[in-house]
Amino acid sequence: MTLKEKLKEDMKIALKAGDAATRSLMGMVLSAVKNKEIEKKSELNDEEVVAVIASEVKKRKDSIIQFEKGGRLELAADEQKEIDALMIYMPAQLSDDVVREAVKKAIAETGATTVKDMGKVISSVMAKIKGQAEGSKVSQFVKEELAR
Repeated sequence: MTLKEKLKEDMKIALKAGDAATRSLMGMVLSAVKNKEIEKKSELNDEEVVAVIASEVKKRKDSIIQFEKGGRLELAADEQKEIDALMIYMPAQLSDDVVREAVKKAIAETGATTVKDMGKVISSVMAKIKGQAEGSKVSQFVKEELAR
């Protein structure tokens, strides 16, 4: 069963169970997947669906920050519940230590020495850990390592 099929199946289950929140979330994710397929003009594979889900998680994290700044903690909590529900479909996330080691290896492989080389290092790391760590975390670690 592909990841897209799993999302559709979970949406059906939520619909039958009367779980409006989950049904709505699955609908939004499937809509984002469909939009990406239209943009790409072909079906997405599981890896690409994971990228779409990661994008949806990132949007919700950004929303949480804004809601917390505005004192809307109940809305931030709702967004966090959605993130928790979406993380089920994501590959297991790597620990900070593992990500930092991947960054160090990529710096050695690319020969990066300054912050100007960040792009090369980040793209190298992200290609290896696909979906297993947030880009912002990788970027932060690359910046820290290159500053040393």
